Amino acid sequence: MATEIRNASLWQEGKLKIDWVKHHMPLLNGLEKEFSETKPFKGLKIALSVHLEAKTAYLCEVLAAGGAEMYVTGSNPLSTQDDIAAALVKEGLNVFAWYGATSEDYKRHIRKVIEAGPNIIIDDGGDLVSLMHSEFQHLVPDVIGGCEETTTGILRLQSMNRAQTLMFPMMLVNNAACKHLFDNRYGTGQSVWTGINRTTNLIVAGKTVVVAGYGWCGKGVAMRAKGAGAKVIVTEVDPIKAMEAVMDGFRVMKMSSAAEYGDIFITVTGCKGVITGPDFLKMKDGAICCNAGHFDVEVDVAALKEMAEEAGEARQNIMGYRLGNGNTIYVIAEGRLVNLAAGDGHPAEIMDMSFAIQALSAEYLVKNREKISRTPGNMVNDVPESIDLEVARRELASWDCEIDTLTEEQRRYLYGE
Repeated sequence: MATEIRNASLWQEGKLKIDWVKHHMPLLNGLEKEFSETKPFKGLKIALSVHLEAKTAYLCEVLAAGGAEMYVTGSNPLSTQDDIAAALVKEGLNVFAWYGATSEDYKRHIRKVIEAGPNIIIDDGGDLVSLMHSEFQHLVPDVIGGCEETTTGILRLQSMNRAQTLMFPMMLVNNAACKHLFDNRYGTGQSVWTGINRTTNLIVAGKTVVVAGYGWCGKGVAMRAKGAGAKVIVTEVDPIKAMEAVMDGFRVMKMSSAAEYGDIFITVTGCKGVITGPDFLKMKDGAICCNAGHFDVEVDVAALKEMAEEAGEARQNIMGYRLGNGNTIYVIAEGRLVNLAAGDGHPAEIMDMSFAIQALSAEYLVKNREKISRTPGNMVNDVPESIDLEVARRELASWDCEIDTLTEEQRRYLYGE
């Protein structure tokens, strides 16, 4: 067993966290039992790069129960929890990750995971896949395929696929209905505010919140802000999403205009340079900026540092930057994912659905390895509807909910069958 973690003695604290989420993840409970019997990943290596906290740890344990030899790292230097890493090592998994990893540490940990020669890749943001293609092409023939967790990673995959440089099939997990409709909207919506509230200890009611981006994540963040009593402004580049925000009751304007009104700014776009130098200069004294997109490029923290005449930690995980105009702008978690770098991520029940799709998609890749296209330009695959529906049925059953089924007459009426 190979490892590179901070403190192996923390395993008991990590185990308590994992045991807690297990009680609230019935879908993974069921899959762990099934995989323990069927062993779909027997003899296979799985490389996983996802935010390394308790829910992810349980996914790793479920895949290991299915026979996989697990090689695990985090997908963000500030979202790895050292006690969770220690708990997985105690269970016999290969883990390379620690909280606060430098850029060099982070890349080394990803390399360690890839060097194992994985057969399945589970990625969050595309860093594993990207490095595999740039430095480890000799290992590509052994890769059956992979699964991508988030929108940012899917955009990278689609770009590679269009350029015909993607060398193995990938499942677009984030595009599954049971993922983005619930994880992105309800999971992000709640966990972003959990991270902000517990880090700042400030009230939301009465404040003006600027949400940059009105995709499923942005919708969830805006909805929860409204529910907490905030006035919400949405910024967008997509006219249709902007219309939707207006009809949902929010003001829509450019960031350059919204900058002077906001008390709290949350970027949720997946793009870079969403809040930049000129925007900071327009902000109120005490404005708070944070990011809920994947990478720390949405809030231009580098530009803010250069502009600042003085900088210092205002509160744990909050940096304050005093500008030449006398105003101080605050940034939570260095502009990294606020719900994970300043919190524990999505609620367990939400990640239960997302990770059930991950696990079933990985199983699908193994079972259908001879059927899935490996033709350049045709390497990205939507999660089969059958997996989406199976996850939905299992979730409804765990909620003790029953739904109607179509009669044969109704089916013929609707579908002509």
